[in-house]
Amino acid sequence: MPFLNRIRMWADLRPDDTAIAVGGRGFSWAQLRGAAEELLPSTPETYVLSEPNTAEFAALYCAGIARGRQIALLDPSWTPETREEVSRRLASPSGATGTSLEDGDPDATFLIGFTAGTTSTPKAFTRSRRSWQASFDASIEFFGLRPDDKTLAPGPLSASLNLYALSECLYAGTQFHTLRSFDVGDAHAVIAHDGITRLVLVPTMLRLLSERGLMASVDASGIRTIICAGSKLDARTLEATRRWAPNATIFEYYGAAELSFVSGRSFTAGERIDSAGTAIGRPFPGVEIQILDDHGAPLPEGTAGNISVKSPMVCQGYLWGDDGKALRCLNGHYTVGDQGYLLGADLHILGRSSDMINTAGKNVYPHEVELALSSIPGVEAAVAVGVPDDLRGHRVVAGIVPSCGGLTATALSAGLESVLSRDKRPLSFYSMDELPLTNRGKVSRRMLLEWISNSDRRLHRLR
Repeated sequence: MPFLNRIRMWADLRPDDTAIAVGGRGFSWAQLRGAAEELLPSTPETYVLSEPNTAEFAALYCAGIARGRQIALLDPSWTPETREEVSRRLASPSGATGTSLEDGDPDATFLIGFTAGTTSTPKAFTRSRRSWQASFDASIEFFGLRPDDKTLAPGPLSASLNLYALSECLYAGTQFHTLRSFDVGDAHAVIAHDGITRLVLVPTMLRLLSERGLMASVDASGIRTIICAGSKLDARTLEATRRWAPNATIFEYYGAAELSFVSGRSFTAGERIDSAGTAIGRPFPGVEIQILDDHGAPLPEGTAGNISVKSPMVCQGYLWGDDGKALRCLNGHYTVGDQGYLLGADLHILGRSSDMINTAGKNVYPHEVELALSSIPGVEAAVAVGVPDDLRGHRVVAGIVPSCGGLTATALSAGLESVLSRDKRPLSFYSMDELPLTNRGKVSRRMLLEWISNSDRRLHRLR
């Protein structure tokens, strides 16, 4: 991995400076190097890591990718059965691969990552060291990472967004902070006490930090950069963030674990924010984007199809679970099935093809419905799903978290009249006490469907 040689360099140049801090415990650069080196003799060729956020996680991670090793990062929230099955598939000889903390072959696999999975064994994909070397160079340029930045990524390190943020900071020699588990108060305390200048997180976490930070008068004026991914930023989150962290440049980007970065855009401090619509920015440095049909033919500007990329940051492929649909190569470009279109150089994203709702012969992307609902006054957040229907195949149903009381189905329907065509509008609405979120802070449409099916007490039918 291209940051191990750099860790040794930082340890020589700045041995006592903080490298990583987690919940009040951390490692200096010299301590991180020493802790990783102590682990090397007992670290196998394929190392399976399933740990919560700790400072020791970083040392285990570094030892697990040294020289010719590869590491598999399992989500600690998986069921014991899933962890056992994945570990069985990854079983390797117990012998070590060298005892020096140094980078391995750039073209060899160093990371085994996993798609999200709850009811079946997750798909496993592999990455080369060279692919993340290219990603580091692109993201440091795009996000303007500075040597004196202090980054807080408050989510689980088993998630690719946060693992990448840790790795990028180790590569760049900048401080990295995280939490043992996400807590708004703990995050605010770290921001204030440790002088955080940079946040990396999903939109749901950013909204909580911003809105509660405003209520509690938490000073975020020292934050220079905010980086969001996982879902599109909505107007309410952007507005709250701008008021809470007025000096920050706010970035949002589109990417996928298998593709890495694809496109992104930024809102500098004081710049007018235009959050409407589906735009998600322009191509990342080194990335070529095309919109292709299922046969690999380019589609005209403004026509929706497979968002397909040619990039040095794409993963190597799947170790298992390849169904021929998740990651495809179309005419030399790779796609994970996300749908969108180009207008000029700007990419517009509609959603994953597997999430698409076919209702009465019409294709509806939940993302479009959610954006439209979020624009209605009184709606804090929205989630759209397709529920089986004998007449239509599926009917569009939406769950909303209201920002004020008294929001009715009639008001929601009226609010959609000018922003969403009739055939895409939900036929049923539910008020939700909370968003259906995964442990990584991402909205889960599957969870909402389960709530609806089980008449969960967190739902209240409006129509």
